[in-house]
Amino acid sequence: MMRHFLQLIGTVSVLLIFCSCLNSSGDKWELVWSDEFNYQGLPDASKWNYDTIGNSYGWGNNELQFYTTRDEDNVWVDGSHLAINALKERTGDFNYTSGRLTTKEKGDWLYGRVEVRAKVPGGRGIWPAIWMLPTDWEYGGWPDSGEIDIMEHVGYEPDSIYTTVHTGAFNHSIGTQVGEATYVPDCEDEFYVYAIEWHPEKINFFINEDKVFTFKNTGKNSDEWPFDKRFHLLLNVAVGGNWGGVHGVDDSIFPATMLVDYVRVYKQ
Repeated sequence: MMRHFLQLIGTVSVLLIFCSCLNSSGDKWELVWSDEFNYQGLPDASKWNYDTIGNSYGWGNNELQFYTTRDEDNVWVDGSHLAINALKERTGDFNYTSGRLTTKEKGDWLYGRVEVRAKVPGGRGIWPAIWMLPTDWEYGGWPDSGEIDIMEHVGYEPDSIYTTVHTGAFNHSIGTQVGEATYVPDCEDEFYVYAIEWHPEKINFFINEDKVFTFKNTGKNSDEWPFDKRFHLLLNVAVGGNWGGVHGVDDSIFPATMLVDYVRVYKQ
């Protein structure tokens, strides 16, 4: 009887492993890159960069934070989570500091499933994001080479998560942006998996297992679909800016922290 029981357990284990490689649509995925943040200290330098190049011009969005490099107060791994902290502190001409990490040239992908389990900070003036930019900008500068916003949250809308794409033809600067706002009332209190499944013909966006938005390849040109080149991942918490700061910044919200449980990238 015990032998049959062990055989049954083995069969169930195999089925569970098999199912873990499938998504809700039945697609098979193989893990090719990840950070589980099961260590302590600064983020793994073999996987993450600090992006500071846009500090001098507000990142094109009139943002108010200064992104730091290797500063444990702004970016830290505690053995379970990555924490990106926006702080109210003076640095040069800036009243706030924060962190902005990228995987550029350390994790760059064309197609696949990208998923990040995270809990976002809240409060008026905060603007956390999980997103992707082109690594090589082969179609030109923004927005011509594209942008994939897996998750954006603005603190003055505490119950909403935004998923968006930007291209030469579809972007907010000309009023043609496409995306979806999803009602997630506890996003500031609970962890959610924010993911995309990126195929040559479409990009599906997910919050947990729910597909919330699909952007389809029209097949016309790169102006509408520049997503046939490699992209890398960015994680950041911005302060203020053209969107996050529409209603000003409430200084009582700081420190404002995005916690990331894991980042996983799969290929079919």
